[in-house]
Amino acid sequence: MSITNNFMKIYLRSRMRRIRRYREMPGEAQGYWFDKLIRKARNTDWGKTHDYKSIGSHHDFKERIPVQDYERLQPHIRRMMMGEKNVLWPGKVEWFSKSSGTTTDRSKYIPVSSEHHEHCLMKGCRDTLSVYYDNYPGAKMFDGKGMVMGGAWERFADFPKSKIGDVSALMLNNMPALGKYFYTPDLKTALMREWEAKIERMAGITAKENVTQIGGVPTWTIVLFRTLLEQTGKENMLEIWPNLELYIHGGVSFTPYRQQFNAYLPGGQVRYMEIYNASEGYFSIQDEPDKDDMLLLLDNGVYYEFIPSGEWDKEYPEAVSLEEIELGVNYAIVISTNSGLWRYMPGDTVKFTSKYPFKIKITGRTKHFINAFGEEVVIENTDKALAETCRHFNVLANEYTVAPIYFEGEGNGGHEWLIEFENPPHDLEKFAELLDENLQEINSDYEAKRYRNMALGRLKIHALPRGAFHKWLKEKGKFGGQNKVPRLSNQRNYLEEILETV
Repeated sequence: MSITNNFMKIYLRSRMRRIRRYREMPGEAQGYWFDKLIRKARNTDWGKTHDYKSIGSHHDFKERIPVQDYERLQPHIRRMMMGEKNVLWPGKVEWFSKSSGTTTDRSKYIPVSSEHHEHCLMKGCRDTLSVYYDNYPGAKMFDGKGMVMGGAWERFADFPKSKIGDVSALMLNNMPALGKYFYTPDLKTALMREWEAKIERMAGITAKENVTQIGGVPTWTIVLFRTLLEQTGKENMLEIWPNLELYIHGGVSFTPYRQQFNAYLPGGQVRYMEIYNASEGYFSIQDEPDKDDMLLLLDNGVYYEFIPSGEWDKEYPEAVSLEEIELGVNYAIVISTNSGLWRYMPGDTVKFTSKYPFKIKITGRTKHFINAFGEEVVIENTDKALAETCRHFNVLANEYTVAPIYFEGEGNGGHEWLIEFENPPHDLEKFAELLDENLQEINSDYEAKRYRNMALGRLKIHALPRGAFHKWLKEKGKFGGQNKVPRLSNQRNYLEEILETV
């Protein structure tokens, strides 16, 4: 083990003490950030308008400011993008994270202040590594290089001093000098805009490096793996990177991809670690290797609230504080951050699995579910059902999307699936039967609607050729970076657009 690796372990150990503290005393950490955020923003335009100087409690905060969606904050963010100071957060904000959580044509631009970059995004990275080394004291990750499947950034056309891009690109571009020492490839390559050329170049460079850690959305990581194996002629990734020990993933559920990654990374050498690093902030990390929930980061510049599912569609939903949450309830997350997002609802949904420490599982999106017939199917359900079915048939699924089949004449409604298989099942009908049964087993509402085919018929599947979803993303101008295929929708527009490209 190198001197550098030992030094980094000592450095990260000090941060671990703070993590243990807020695991035990979450209210103290959240109270600190609530007070600090309110105090810091009291002289901004937003703070003056909402009289932040007189806010003394969470109750005051809730009474003064309704839950915000992007449309409500967008005019203020636009002013910030045009160079105006002291709008939602003190000073001038020059970086804006481009949200690609969906494939709609309208993009969302999330302010990223210097404080947010340092005390949320970069602190989240340090917390991730601190937890990893705490779990694995003998890890040797800093004996080699790490790489991240990042996106790109550009200057905002209406005000070129402002810069926009994927949150991964913003983090890479503003990476501290110490981080650059451990990173591959060079930043010019990592931040290339043309995704296919970038993948080819990244593969050519990193194949010669001692890569010990990789991070990124599973979809694009698989594309890189395929390119590396094609370029090198190797059988699996450990023949290229024999010292690879950690894959950090996020952005989408890893459940449908796990079997495929096990084929690329055989033998159990590589450890997997899930994070929740969104355009709006670095929110949680998997802190126990044998569990699939994540520790909520309570000391990283974010104050949290949560909206139970029955409130989501209300104009003014009622949110609860961290201490008021209940285990097993589906909540929409609400954040106030050191970038000036105030009681903002990013659209992600979570369930708490633990209190003291507070741990969550991501269940989906407030707008990404299917409830066309009262079945209330969320991404967590479909991910699990598909993974179990693929395991039974010994096949791999790369991507999928699901939409409803609405009632027509005397026919039943149902669900229509588009699945891109790595190796399709020999009998797609039997695959569909088992997938339908597994989904019924997981979701009792879906099971009730499927009873004797009275409300819903059995789901239908289209097996798409390899690359079909990437082709659609490319035609939408959403290829690469953190762009993702929408898993579930109550409308058929995504599904029908994808079918048209096949």
